[in-house]
Amino acid sequence: MGKKVLVLSASPRKGGNSDLLCDQFLLGAQEAGNQTEKIFLGDKKIGYCTGCEVCYDTHKCVQKDDMVEILEKIIVADVIVMATPVYFCTMNAQMKTLIDRTVPRYEEITGKEFYFIVAAADSSKESMERTLEGFRGFTLCLNDAIEKGVVYGVGAWHKGDIHGSKAMHGANEMGKSV
Repeated sequence: MGKKVLVLSASPRKGGNSDLLCDQFLLGAQEAGNQTEKIFLGDKKIGYCTGCEVCYDTHKCVQKDDMVEILEKIIVADVIVMATPVYFCTMNAQMKTLIDRTVPRYEEITGKEFYFIVAAADSSKESMERTLEGFRGFTLCLNDAIEKGVVYGVGAWHKGDIHGSKAMHGANEMGKSV
C-alpha cells in the first residue's frame, strides 16, 4: 500500500496554472499506487488567525470553519503538496492563511514529506525563491519535515498557459516518485 498524499491547492481559480500542476502531480502519485486527495482551498472557509492565543493552551482554534477538518487531514497524511500561484514574489493569501491556522496543532505535523508547487508569470526560477523561503520557514517549524521536491511553473501568466510545459511533465514525474 502506498502513502497518503494530500495536495493543498491555493489557486483562486480551478484549472489555474498551479492547480493544473497539482492535478498532474496527483495523476503521477496515483499511478505509483498512492492514496491521494486534493483540497481546493477556494472551496473552503478558512478565517484569518486573530492571534488570540487560546490555542496555545487548548490546541484548538476558537474559529468554527473548515480548518479543523483540513488540519486533521494534514496530520494523518504522509506526503503534503503545497501549491500556490506566486503573487508579487510570494505565496498568495489563501496559502499563507492556511499555514497560519496550523498553529493549534502544528507540533503534530511531524515526519512529513513536502513537495512545493509554484506557478508564476515570470520566466525565472529565481523570482520564486521568496515563495519557497516562506514554505521552508513553515516546514522549519515542524518536526522532521523533509523537502522532497519543487515544481517550478514558470512563464504562466494566463489561465492554462502551463499546458504543454516542462513543469506539467515534471509535476507528473515528481508525483510518480512519491
